[in-house]
Amino acid sequence: MDGDPASAAAIEAGRARWQARYDAAYKRDRDFRTLSGLEVDAVYGPPGDDPRFGRIGWPGEFPFTRGLYATGYRGRPWTIRQFAGFGNARQTNERYKMILGAGGAGLSVAFDMPTLMGRDSDDPRSLGEVGHCGVAVDSALDMDLLFADIPLGEVTTSMTISGPAVPIFCMYVVAAERQGVPVGRLNGTLQTDIFKEYIAQKEWLFAPEPHLRLIGDLMEFCVAEIPAYKPLSVSGYHIREAGATAAQELAFTLADGFGYVELGLSRGLDVDVFAPGLSFFFDAHIDFFEEIAKFRAARRIWARWLRDVYGARTERAQWLRFHTQTAGVSLTAQQPDDNIVRTAIEALAAVLGGTNSLHTNALDEVLALPSEKAAEIALRTQQVIMEETEVANVIDPLGGSWYVEALTDRLEGEAESCFTKIREMGTGDMTSGILRGIEDGWFTAQIAEAAFEYQRKLEEGGKRIVGVNCHMATVEEPLEILRVSHEVERDQRRALGERRAARDARAVAAALARLAGAAGTGENMIPPMLEAVRAEATLGEICDVLRAEWGTYSEPARF
Repeated sequence: MDGDPASAAAIEAGRARWQARYDAAYKRDRDFRTLSGLEVDAVYGPPGDDPRFGRIGWPGEFPFTRGLYATGYRGRPWTIRQFAGFGNARQTNERYKMILGAGGAGLSVAFDMPTLMGRDSDDPRSLGEVGHCGVAVDSALDMDLLFADIPLGEVTTSMTISGPAVPIFCMYVVAAERQGVPVGRLNGTLQTDIFKEYIAQKEWLFAPEPHLRLIGDLMEFCVAEIPAYKPLSVSGYHIREAGATAAQELAFTLADGFGYVELGLSRGLDVDVFAPGLSFFFDAHIDFFEEIAKFRAARRIWARWLRDVYGARTERAQWLRFHTQTAGVSLTAQQPDDNIVRTAIEALAAVLGGTNSLHTNALDEVLALPSEKAAEIALRTQQVIMEETEVANVIDPLGGSWYVEALTDRLEGEAESCFTKIREMGTGDMTSGILRGIEDGWFTAQIAEAAFEYQRKLEEGGKRIVGVNCHMATVEEPLEILRVSHEVERDQRRALGERRAARDARAVAAALARLAGAAGTGENMIPPMLEAVRAEATLGEICDVLRAEWGTYSEPARF
């Protein structure tokens, strides 16, 4: 089932393999019939010969076009993982408890801009930004407050941060230690994806090479100490939000993933051991069928490259597991209630594409941080899809659709052409091509051209957005939006000053000096960074030590 045309006998043999796996696996105890009471099969395939089926296959087997698990969502539904963070750690902790209490199954941390840039809240460059686009985290004490009364050994947590991801990870580990949780029990995801920062989001601290050094150290540490934890979430979301097409999001994201595979191999790690620690983060945009096809193509491409190019032998190493967030860029300030509809359609596409976890955007996120009411509507959107629509009854229900399969093949072909171009820019491997593409501005130019073309179509009326360039009359009234008080910044700065005064200054200085020494050698940076975090060194202090050792990075000017 690796892409060759499949005979009727091969298809039936595959069906038998799938059935054996399905029968042996856990299934949820629920009614999988239609609303009218009709019995439905867990999966459907062609009744006889089908020349396409070698590229489609059965759920739970290579090339995983139809999903990673033989049971699909009958075994386990996707994880509802709502992205949240605002103000200070106490305020965000309250929102997390609301999400978990309302049925959320996992947490996803949004950080404010100073934290994303490795700056403390009292840094002059942080003025006016503390707590506004996420939660402020200055030291391990903030992480303690962020997860107060939330058992880190039981709840999986995703943290969306890349530039200072490694020191933030160390704060998370120390918070777990202080809860009494054995570090080896932690399970969650850290974004860490620095390639996409240079390509799209522009939140880096150093040049690419020192960032890759830290990521390699993190991969080694997690393989040895926290085997269930995923130290890398390769992000296409921010690439798509910057204006990329679905094909560009698919290609650039998987290329970045291949670069991290090459990084792991360069460290002497076993691909079958470290590859399961790589996960992905995709955008679910408004073109319903294109998004479904994108997700299906992503699994197939990743499985084939990991097996055939990088030598992965186990299924887990060939799996592409991904989180999805509905498209923030599709939300409109005009008629914001329409955003509920957009989000529901995008979430349904993610589910039909087989996402492993999902965040649904709130209707007011285009204007401000979500209000509690809007956050609840976003959560309930997922729960209605999960509990009422019955779309989880059948695995890959659109598998075999002429349109969806043609789109899946088309997107796969577009991605493969892009991989060839990227490798040709370098010395034949994906990493050198990515670094050259970053240096030359090739990625940003490709995204800018795609964004310009879409905007041109929008302004000419070829593409239509309800409330923006069509159907603009409305009875809606202005929304009341969540506003972060200036007192958050004032209080955070005061608390940070009090922590500095109360800590052991000598221990902090010694730990930071040890960290600086490690930065100049080939030593793994995680242990000395953990030592600094335990001493309550701040995020800004840790990052400034590394900036002093490695310098900073400015994007070359291009015209």
